[in-house]
Amino acid sequence: MSATTSLSAESVAPSKSAGAVDVGSQNGLTTSEASRRLEKFGANAMPDTSVHPFRMALEKFWAPVPWMLEAAVILELLLGKYVEAAIIVALLVFNAALGLFQESRAQATLAALKSRLALNASVRRDGVWKTIPAVELVPGDVVKLSLGAVVAADVRLTGGEVLLDQSMLTGESVPIEAAAGVQTYAGALVRRGEAVAEVMATGVRTKFGRTAELVRTAHVVSSQQKAVLRVVRNLAAFNGVVIALLVTYAWFLKMPLDEIIPLILTAVLASIPVALPATFTLASALGARALAKLGVLPTRLSAVDEAATMSVLCSDKTGTLTQNALTVTTVRPMPGFDEPHVLVLAALASSDGGQDPVDGAIRSASSGKAASDALKIIKFVPFDPGTKMSEATLQDPGGGTQRVVKGAFAAVIRLTQPSPTATTVSEELEGKGFRVLAVAAGPSNAMKLAGLIALSDPPREDSATLITELHQLGVRTVMVTGDAPATAAIVAHAVGLDGAVCPPGAIPDSVRPEQFAVFAGVLPEDKYKLVKAFQKGGHTIGMCGDGANDAPALRQAQIGIAVSTATDVAKSAAGMVLTEPGLAGIVAAVKEGRITFQRILTYTLNSIIKKIVTVLFLIVGLIMTGHAILTPLLMVIVMIAGDFLAMSLTTDNVRPSPMPNSWRIGGLTMAGVVMGICLLAFCSAVLAVGKFEMGLGIDELRTVAFIALVFGSQATIYAIRQRRHLWGSRPSLWLAVSSVADILIAATLAISGIAMTPLPASMVASTFAAAVALTFVLDLLKVPVFARLGIA
Repeated sequence: MSATTSLSAESVAPSKSAGAVDVGSQNGLTTSEASRRLEKFGANAMPDTSVHPFRMALEKFWAPVPWMLEAAVILELLLGKYVEAAIIVALLVFNAALGLFQESRAQATLAALKSRLALNASVRRDGVWKTIPAVELVPGDVVKLSLGAVVAADVRLTGGEVLLDQSMLTGESVPIEAAAGVQTYAGALVRRGEAVAEVMATGVRTKFGRTAELVRTAHVVSSQQKAVLRVVRNLAAFNGVVIALLVTYAWFLKMPLDEIIPLILTAVLASIPVALPATFTLASALGARALAKLGVLPTRLSAVDEAATMSVLCSDKTGTLTQNALTVTTVRPMPGFDEPHVLVLAALASSDGGQDPVDGAIRSASSGKAASDALKIIKFVPFDPGTKMSEATLQDPGGGTQRVVKGAFAAVIRLTQPSPTATTVSEELEGKGFRVLAVAAGPSNAMKLAGLIALSDPPREDSATLITELHQLGVRTVMVTGDAPATAAIVAHAVGLDGAVCPPGAIPDSVRPEQFAVFAGVLPEDKYKLVKAFQKGGHTIGMCGDGANDAPALRQAQIGIAVSTATDVAKSAAGMVLTEPGLAGIVAAVKEGRITFQRILTYTLNSIIKKIVTVLFLIVGLIMTGHAILTPLLMVIVMIAGDFLAMSLTTDNVRPSPMPNSWRIGGLTMAGVVMGICLLAFCSAVLAVGKFEMGLGIDELRTVAFIALVFGSQATIYAIRQRRHLWGSRPSLWLAVSSVADILIAATLAISGIAMTPLPASMVASTFAAAVALTFVLDLLKVPVFARLGIA
């Protein structure tokens, strides 16, 4: 039995909520009563919760990094430094513009959900049938369900018979037969027949509406957002203390206020990781472009590097691990018949050109099969839910007639002689999770069982390979499906998911992915809760699905992945959409995500080192010279030439890690401190040589400090870009070009005296040579430090 069947069985009885609604008679509601209920229950639609674009733009300026930049702009304006203020404003706008287009995915999901609701409905009002907008339906209305229509609200059938496709909500590919007493839901599609029904729930109270509400409220802060926040918080805390010490010492030296304020401004600018958010966005965008070429379309850029951290993949069964299409799997002919004959007879008793997936699967399997005799259909009776059979009356070449029936085994076997063998075969096939049909043929009073046909939704050819590859990459896959446990277990075994099946019922809040390989009979709300339960255990979750029933879980998961056949709802909720058939894109996403993660990790570590060192260097310079060793203008140049040119790390050649990545900000900060001490020692040594050996004045020393920071930062980049020794791989072309540009800009400014006091070319060259030596020293130190702190 499938989950869809059990769902309809539960729906035979009126829902509890129906008891609170005074439903109308079969003549329908009066117009006045419908108006009263519309006012009481509201429109049959979901409320508009979209965020205004202007508000979305403003939110980009309300975060830790923008706050620090905004404070710097205010200080620059107070000092009359309008050019510097304009540059910082430009950086602020650049960061905001890059991040703005990542917003509004929840609103897009809700819009897609709304679009699935029927626009119009046939309703009985004041005793006559009329067509009204679906948003005007109210509980108690009497509506008509016709072929091809979308059910506009949660309803209970009161008459007629229809074939309902509820895959939008249940995810199951097999439609259900529905007659009087069965309840169905908004969003279901009528595949056959006609029926009359009473509306039981509308708008957000429908099952469809509750799914939409889950999508709206589903939210998880990405590890990328957490990483940026923690890096900024750590830097702000550390540098805040250092700046306080800096100001205290400056006050102790009795520096005039007009020198202290620029010193504070320089220190604030030095502590801002100005390009960090933009770098995260750029790296993810480049990863997204690479994935698009591999048939994966990221809809949220954060999903690219989130894929690197994914440790558990929750995969839906229908349409994800399977083909979402009924297929004839096995044919068991009875004595006197062969397989082609059984299929041809079954096809003759199937509707031609209809939307019934069972009939379509049988017609497809029988194509090309030739019967032993030419038979002509003289009468056809489509599937009747009451008898659970369809039948055809055939005429043979001799003018004789015979009857062919196809349907449920229990119904067909009553028309033939009892067959213990057939009963055993039927039970065997049903035990394997197949849907079993029986075919009988012959004169009406002497029909013979021709054979049994087993249908199933077969696994995709690449599913087993995918799961194996993910396992090798350290990602555990679990199946989460609305289907019955027996069927789910069979498919799981076929694709290599060998493990326990979670018992039916409520999913425990403390459940762990290691406990079960399969979660079956799961409703949309349970999928959502399961993802949250796994996340509470510290796992980064990928959720793969295709239907509206998967949308809340797709939104809640750090990486929601919609397959190529997914509904618009699932695609809107997901962070990634597979544009090619099959699931190989998930493996590609994990690998590309880990490459992106390594690039972002390098930039983040480089940013931590530079921000710590620059602020500490201001203290060293103040102690050594009694003056601010960098001016605000020089600091802005360092930010542009250093922070933004270093964004070329997003193109670097890196090696993806063999296991899932994770943000260890504490370890990263410690590594930054250790590496930063070496860089600080280098910058301090260069400044000491200029001060004590060469006797340079404060203006020349500021230029020395500038080139020492720029050259030393380049040395740091090349030392930390690989997790092993720096010669492990060549830098990318863009990284090499940006490094040359940074060095040439700094050297040209220093030698020519643009925006600073000029230095001899020999001193600039010797400082650069010392920085090259520093690169190898840092590389030797890096390997044991990274290994000790688990940076991989």
